[in-house]
Formats: sequence, C-alpha cells, structure tokens
Amino acid sequence: MEITSEFQYSQKHKEDLQRLKNFRLLDDDFLTKVFEDIECVELLLRIILKKDNLKVTEVHSQHNMKNLQGRSARLDIFAVDSTGDIFNIEVQRSNQGAIPRRARYNSSIIDANVTEPGNEYEKLPESFVIFITENDVMKAGLPLYHIDRFVTETGHLFNDDSHIIYVNSQVKDETTLGKLMHDFSCTDPSDMNYKILADRVRFFKESKEGVLAMCQMLEEMRNETALEATQKAAKNFALRLIIRGKDSLEEIAEITELPLDEIHHLEKTRRI
Repeated sequence: MEITSEFQYSQKHKEDLQRLKNFRLLDDDFLTKVFEDIECVELLLRIILKKDNLKVTEVHSQHNMKNLQGRSARLDIFAVDSTGDIFNIEVQRSNQGAIPRRARYNSSIIDANVTEPGNEYEKLPESFVIFITENDVMKAGLPLYHIDRFVTETGHLFNDDSHIIYVNSQVKDETTLGKLMHDFSCTDPSDMNYKILADRVRFFKESKEGVLAMCQMLEEMRNETALEATQKAAKNFALRLIIRGKDSLEEIAEITELPLDEIHHLEKTRRI
C-alpha cells in the first residue's frame, strides 16, 4: 500500500512539473501566482489603462467576495491603487466565462463589498473590471474594448465611474499592449518582452522555491476539488432523503454529516 502511495505521488509530481512547464499567463492558476506581485499588477494596469503614474498599493489573488444572499465570487486578482480606485483582473480562456453578465456581476459584487453602512454614494470608489480573453469575444478585431454606461437619449456618459474592459489577447503587435499580450501567451520566460514578468515567471518555473510553491498550489487545488465533489455528493444524497420524506431534517444532517443549516437550506430551496 505504501509503495503504491509513493508511486502515485511520484506520478502526480511528474505531471505537475510538466503542467508547470506548459503554463502561460493565460492560465488563471498560474496568473494568480505571478500577479500576487504588486509590480506585475502595476505594469499590467499601466499598460491597459495608459496611466504611467498608476501606483498599486494592495493586491489579493483568488479573492472571495460575497453578496447579501451568501453567493460568492472568486476574483482572480483584486487590487487597489494609491487613489483608492478598485481593480478586478480576470483571465478567461473560455468565451462563456467572459459573458457580459459575468462582468456585470463582478462589478456589482465589488461595489457591495467595498462600501460600509452609512457611506455616502459620492465616496464609492472608481472601479475597473478587466477581462483578458484568449479569444476575441467581441469579434471586432480590436485589442481593447471599453464598456461604460451612456444616457441613450443624449449620448453623454452616465459618469458612474464603473468601467468594464475586455482585452483581446489575439492582438500581438508591436504596441506596448501587443507586447504584453505576447508575454501572456509565452511558456518560456526567455521569449517575454517585459523583464518584470519574465523574472516572476522564471521564479515559479525554474527556481526550487518557486517550483515548490506551484506544486503545493496544485496539490491544494486537487484537494479542494475532491472536497467539493464529496460535498456535492452529500448534498445530492441529502436532497434525495428530503424528497423521500421518511427522515427528519435532524436525522438527515446526522446521516450525511452536513450542517443542519445546510439541510434547512436544501429543504427550503426544494420548495421554491
């Protein structure tokens, strides 16, 4: 049994190393590690927003935010600059993951989480939700798409300081943004244009400390996926018991080892 376990670990480790070798910044797992670094986020935002003096003061990767109903959104990168402006950076290889309503939801949940009760609306910070997409989801062949609210009748900006930006990584020209998108598609840091990004990518791909950190992250992701699958199976089983109607909610909680609050929620959801 122990030999089998060691062999499985060795195989997973080899798979992780190969996966790491092929990682690009367009892979969200890798992006979130690389862009935990403030200077990398600063470079990215300065290029996309054309603000050379932008100064990032705070960065969080895989940042969870919840709405009033308890539904959470996990943001790839959440950042704040020196003026208090808020930034959410998402990388999406799938078109479905970058649909307009996803951007709208991220924007709304950020607003709900960065305000405190009693705050004046005028103090709501300017926010930017930025999707970097592998495909040209807007299908107009442009490198950037800026989405802002307008007053339909006048054509004037609504000026709510809420912005959504789509970055098309397909455009890899000689502009600063095109060179950045080239770097997002690279697996080899030696081929990258921007030294800050290349050094950070090289750290996670070639240094002992960086490779260890990435392998630990991949192992944690596997464990999290397994836990989510177990919890989903338990919830499905609990729902079947609720529908059958032969056990009390307390008994179902004991059988499935789920919190009683979760059982009550499942029972309430079933009746809606």
